[in-house]
Amino acid sequence: MSIRPGKDFLFSHPAHFLAFGFGAGLMPRAPGTWGTLVAFPIFAIVHWGGMFAVVGTAALLFALGVWAAGIAGRSLGVADHGGIVIDEIAAFLLVLAFTPVHFFWLITAFLLFRLFDIWKPWPVRWADRRIKGGFGVMFDDLLAAGYAIAVVLLLRSWTTSIF
Repeated sequence: MSIRPGKDFLFSHPAHFLAFGFGAGLMPRAPGTWGTLVAFPIFAIVHWGGMFAVVGTAALLFALGVWAAGIAGRSLGVADHGGIVIDEIAAFLLVLAFTPVHFFWLITAFLLFRLFDIWKPWPVRWADRRIKGGFGVMFDDLLAAGYAIAVVLLLRSWTTSIF
């Protein structure tokens, strides 16, 4: 990826600011990981409203992300630019809705989501390659979140007496 947008790009349109995760996507190394981390403070704010508030916020960010990722991708001429991290934020926020608020579980959920987002098992890879535009950018991460949620729930069912 030869295009390296900076602060000027970030602040040139509200969609760019959102798509680039409020600036996290400008990080020179592992912007997806930095973007995923942005979900933690959002979660800290909305989790007090319960699971509905977290899932609702994730759904809102998903919808806004479709719009923002589409605009940012067209502006850059790269549909799924690595700096577009709103997909990681929205998807990981959904994972956090199913994750106990305990250090072990939060770290486990983070690592699982990053694993599935990077590894892209079927159908994540299929969606990543076939579904285009802002929806495509967002959708493959939603599928990766599904894998992470499934594993978190499975692990929770085995360890209910530990944590």
